[in-house]
Amino acid sequence: MNRFYTKLMLALLALAPQGLLAAGPAMESAEKQSLNIPAIVMFLIFVAMTLGITYWAASRTKSAADFYTAGGGISGFQNGLAIAGDYMSAATLLGLTAMVYSKGYDGYIYMLAFFAGWPCILFLMADRLRNLGRFTFADITSYRLDQGKVRTMAAISSLTVVCFYLIAQMVGAGQLIKLLFGLDYEIAVVVVGALMMVYVTFGGMIATTWVQIIKACLLLTGGTIVMVLAMTQFDFSYTNLIERVTTLHKNGFALLTPGNLLSDPITAISLCMGLMFGTAGLPHILMRFFTVSDAKEARKSVLYASGFVGFFFNVIFLMGLTAILIVGQDTQFFEGGDIGGKIVGGGNMIAMHLAKAVGGDLLLGFLAAVAFATILAVVSGLALAGASAISHDLYARVIKKGKASESKELAVSKLASIALGIVAVGLGILFEKQNVAFMVGLAFGIAASANFPVLFLSMYWKGLTTRGALAGGYAGLICAVTLVLLSKSVWVAVFGNAQAIFPYDQPAIFSMPLAFIVTFIVSKLDSSRQAKAERDAFADQFVRAQTGLGAAEASKH
Repeated sequence: MNRFYTKLMLALLALAPQGLLAAGPAMESAEKQSLNIPAIVMFLIFVAMTLGITYWAASRTKSAADFYTAGGGISGFQNGLAIAGDYMSAATLLGLTAMVYSKGYDGYIYMLAFFAGWPCILFLMADRLRNLGRFTFADITSYRLDQGKVRTMAAISSLTVVCFYLIAQMVGAGQLIKLLFGLDYEIAVVVVGALMMVYVTFGGMIATTWVQIIKACLLLTGGTIVMVLAMTQFDFSYTNLIERVTTLHKNGFALLTPGNLLSDPITAISLCMGLMFGTAGLPHILMRFFTVSDAKEARKSVLYASGFVGFFFNVIFLMGLTAILIVGQDTQFFEGGDIGGKIVGGGNMIAMHLAKAVGGDLLLGFLAAVAFATILAVVSGLALAGASAISHDLYARVIKKGKASESKELAVSKLASIALGIVAVGLGILFEKQNVAFMVGLAFGIAASANFPVLFLSMYWKGLTTRGALAGGYAGLICAVTLVLLSKSVWVAVFGNAQAIFPYDQPAIFSMPLAFIVTFIVSKLDSSRQAKAERDAFADQFVRAQTGLGAAEASKH
């Protein structure tokens, strides 16, 4: 099983949070392995279940509203589970458990940065998102601005985020399938891409939502089982656990103090800004707020999602602490049996080792299948968000200027889903041996820098104009991408240069304020007739944002 562990770690390395991975050589490709029967059985059960859901969803997906938003018929509780499923990835389970194991309390602070975005969405955005939007967040940013130009910008930034996310997920998923079935990597990536295209093209948002719900339940169940089994060894006493951990660990009580992960305050603040505000700018997360019937259900969605995500983060924290004693004191999990030496398969395998230690091969296989389920659910949500940007924003609103028929728009959506699937497969094969962990961080950085500032100001600031939105959005997008390309994660690790031009890995502390400042200045300087009309239109927008009068109605309940 050690050989399986080692290659499984490589399969999921691309999905670890950026903060866990030092810049290094290209990611090693996993070799074809012998079969892991428990994992394969559970994987096949999950695929069969989700294909059945897609078949059912296809009969209910008749209109554009059904395809994009499940007809607005998803309840707040269901949508909360789906949002949690969209948000919690394999990196959450594997990477954050490893971070707590190695960095202690700083791993929990890292999770809090992820979590902090949800109160922002709940109190500042949920109502207005549902009341002002219909299918994509570009409906909101362009509400009183130039439809063509602003939607084009929003679509470009959305597709950029989606593509970077898709690469990381496709590489990890392809390697995982390769391990479970012993397939060639290219065939494995094609299998993942094909499943994604089936879910999105035939089932639309209905199928994607239920795939995400099932995945969230599996992830919550799997993590909780591992945590409970681990805590039985400490009589379910947190005090007992902490006393033994601080006594055993080389850092002692310092393990539970901040400062072990990021000593540089600029990087720490930038990372937290990207994670916090990037959450409120991710297109596949924002799209979920249009699947419920009204603003009240939108608020419920965030509340439930916050509860599920918060619970799971606490589960992961306990998994990481218990692993210090259970995994950290077991010779079978260290190369050469040298306790304190190199972990078999690398540091990100801590969660898998813990599952093996407390539940044997069956629990290990279950977590491996869950890891794939998380990837497939996230990939489906991303593909749907990208297809929506192409069909609803670019085709229907920019090219056809709102005159496209619903059937034509739906056809373009499905073609865009297939095209994105093909692109995702191609990029997954192209980046097979590349360390692509930085792409997840870049996706959050772009979302925080390009999407969030313009979206937030469009909802709250009367003075926003088209010129300001375009200048700020493009400034944030270009700045975020450029700074990451010049950072150590890309300039050194990917391009092979000796030294990075930009000394930090996280761009948000520079690119996000730039987007706000440029948007504000350009809007203030805009004295055109169009700008005056856009400012005057804010009053009508404000009424609809507050009351929901004129908002899109749900077509199903």
